[in-house]
Amino acid sequence: MRLSRTPLLLALASPLWLAACSPSAPPPADTAAADPAQGPATAIPEGRPTPGETVPSSGLSPDAVTAGSPAPDAAAPAAGDAATPTAGAADTPASANGDVRQRIEQVLGDAAQYETVFNAFQKAVNGGDRAAVVEEVRFPLNIANGARITGPGEFQRNYERILTPAVRKAIAAQKFDDVMVNQQGVMIGDGQVWLNGTCLDQACSRTEVKVVTIQ
Repeated sequence: MRLSRTPLLLALASPLWLAACSPSAPPPADTAAADPAQGPATAIPEGRPTPGETVPSSGLSPDAVTAGSPAPDAAAPAAGDAATPTAGAADTPASANGDVRQRIEQVLGDAAQYETVFNAFQKAVNGGDRAAVVEEVRFPLNIANGARITGPGEFQRNYERILTPAVRKAIAAQKFDDVMVNQQGVMIGDGQVWLNGTCLDQACSRTEVKVVTIQ
């Protein structure tokens, strides 16, 4: 018996027609078609703002200093360099705290040597004896604006610039009984001149007092 092929073909074609007519599955939620005019789509990393999103300001400029990092320090003296002495607000004339010689002995030692150098330096400056002035100075000598004089020759060449009329006036007016005394030394005037001692041996049993600052 011969079967007609038409019903058989219809039966086989029906599933194919149904598949062709079925709607396409929607694309994954995180996938979007690229706009040809915009170029290929770029994925936005997690945590980054999307286009049009307002980013809260952190209050820091791009060149802000990293939190916790120390600010640059101000220029500091190199190791071993002595800072130029300055008069502090807490300093008072030694005579206000008792005898100046006793105060020197307590803070600096050998008051007699300080008095000797003070008198010799004052006499030399008042008399214009430059050679005698140099004898009472320790080099390098601190002068104004943080500069230093390295030796006697340089000091003599700059004598008038270092020992100005104002400095000479302060030296002439100073009385030893009224000098200021602190750990930086003995001060003449308002800080125009400082005297201090240096140890001559490891035990500091011998010291030498000189003028260390003129400014």
